[in-house]
Formats: sequence, structure tokens, C-alpha cells
Amino acid sequence: MDSMAVTKVSTAILVAGIAYFLTGTIGAELIHQERLAKTAIEIKGAAPETAAGPAEEALAPIAPLLAKADPAEGEATFKKLCTACHTATEGGKAGIGPNLYGVVGGPHGHMEGFNYSPGLKAKDGPWTYDELNEWLKQPSAYVKGTRMTFAGIKNDQLRADVIDYLHVLSHNPEPLPAAPPAPDAAPAASPPAK
Repeated sequence: MDSMAVTKVSTAILVAGIAYFLTGTIGAELIHQERLAKTAIEIKGAAPETAAGPAEEALAPIAPLLAKADPAEGEATFKKLCTACHTATEGGKAGIGPNLYGVVGGPHGHMEGFNYSPGLKAKDGPWTYDELNEWLKQPSAYVKGTRMTFAGIKNDQLRADVIDYLHVLSHNPEPLPAAPPAPDAAPAASPPAK
């Protein structure tokens, strides 16, 4: 290729880059994106949205779910979803994530030597059943900046099964929280007046 052809190709690339940049800049100035305060079409039964985004689903209380949890199901779910990153044997080594033996009731950074994210290191206190419930539903919402890329377990009962399985991984398992008492039966109807 002679020098004239190289100059033409270089000039064409430069002109295309400038045109691309100018088109993007002009387009950004002409079009202003704004989020609507209210949706244009309301769909009945859909979850309401706020200006910040979709409404968060309330977290189901863990005690009633643990009352009917199945640790064998939890182990199966754990093996399917968690063993790619975690081990769960006593004295087991960390994988991508820490070993989870003794996690229930243990401190948030329970595995010595594991490099936890700063957000998780900042969490005080032990892993309670409620905190594990919140964490396993959506780790990124529980700890901003977590290194755990797992999206979470959205199904309440599956999540409770996994927590029940994790709770038995200990020499001295934490007692399960007491489930709230079942609502009393409806009062008997009074006899009809005579």
C-alpha cells in the first residue's frame, strides 16, 4: 500500500470517529430522558413501583418457615446452588466463598483468614436466622458491595430449608426460633335468640 492510500484510510477513520462523537453529543442534547412520576398504563395486580424502582417484596418471617423446614431438602438445594463456591465440612477449606460449617450463630466474618468484603466485615454480631434469611434472599441488598455474586433464593420455603440445613452444621446447633402460636379458632357462634 502506498502512502496516499494509508492517508486516505486514516482520514476516513478519523472522519468517521468525529461524526460518531458529534452525532452522540447532539443526540444527547436533543433527547432528555426522565422517569415518569406515574406509569402511563396501570396494570391491575402488578406490584406498585416507586420513583426508585420496583417495590420490594416484604421478607417472610423465618420462624414459621423453619417450623416446617426440611434440612434434607436444604442439603439438596445447598449442593445444587452453593457447593460451586462453598464447602460445609468441619475444618473444610474455603473455596471462592468461605466454609459454612458453624455459620449459624457465628460472627459475620466467621472463617479465619478468609478475605470478606468490607461491607460484610463491618457487620457486627452473629449470623441470626433472620439475618441469614435476608442475606440468602438477596446478598447484594443485605450488604452493599458484597463480593458474593449469587442472586439469592427467592422461594421462601427453599431458603428456610437451606437455613435449617446450615443450622445443623455445628457441634452445638443454635436452637430454632419459636414459631408464633397458631391463631385461635374462631369463636363459636352464639345460639340464635328465642
